[in-house]
Amino acid sequence: MAVKKLRPMTPSQRHTIVDSYDDITASSPEKSLTVSKKRSGGRNDSGKMTMRYIGGGHKKLYRLIDFKRDKVGIEGVVKTIEYDPNRTARIALVFYTDGEKRYMIAPNGLKVGQKIMSGEKAVPEIGNALFLRDIPLGTLIHNIEMRPGQGGEIARSAGSFAQLAARDGKYAVLKMPSGETRMILITCLATIGTVSNADHIQERLGKAGRSRWMGRRPRVRGVAMNPVDHPMGGGEGRASGGHPRSRKGKLAKGYKTRHPKTTSNKYIIERRKK
Repeated sequence: MAVKKLRPMTPSQRHTIVDSYDDITASSPEKSLTVSKKRSGGRNDSGKMTMRYIGGGHKKLYRLIDFKRDKVGIEGVVKTIEYDPNRTARIALVFYTDGEKRYMIAPNGLKVGQKIMSGEKAVPEIGNALFLRDIPLGTLIHNIEMRPGQGGEIARSAGSFAQLAARDGKYAVLKMPSGETRMILITCLATIGTVSNADHIQERLGKAGRSRWMGRRPRVRGVAMNPVDHPMGGGEGRASGGHPRSRKGKLAKGYKTRHPKTTSNKYIIERRKK
């Protein structure tokens, strides 16, 4: 899991930093765990554009990922570490002893041939999924459930992790990737370790074309528009548009958008740092 800087043979290559893919062990996905992925191009069912700056891009097959890790007590063996075009992290193909195959988010340090397990019988080692009540305090974890049985939602992108800070009754106290400290039920599952491909943050596209390959069209700044098109548009010369806001007028960059009566507020001990 490293990156490489290209030789500046062309203007675009001068700033390009790409993934080396040296941790990938298979070039094609498991066919039974893939489904076709349709692109909308930002249009709704009547063809009207409802999301701007979306379109084009390379075809992708969606890999079905096991976020629930509900094969409790059944041992599995890691067969391959693979690239997934739909996420920043690597994925691992696991063969279970009952004959089933599943993909999972690959943690950093997971090797081909390694055995993994979920549930109360599992030991707190990299790749194993345990309930928060059974994980030692201070352990780095990822793919964390917010509600029991719902499947992992927290810390799934490349290099991310949370830390189990404490336990208080039926709740575990977690330090989130954002810096927020919050409580989650101890009956929720989490996977031991940090998410793979931590060097993803160092990558640089280098040219606009690579952005188009990902299905992203050019994004127009609000201050470059006319007043009829955006609240920050218009003005003589290069006038700034006042306080940053969305096209619909909602303030951004510092303005709190969270509702003060959100029901999950009682589970948040400390808000994320500004």
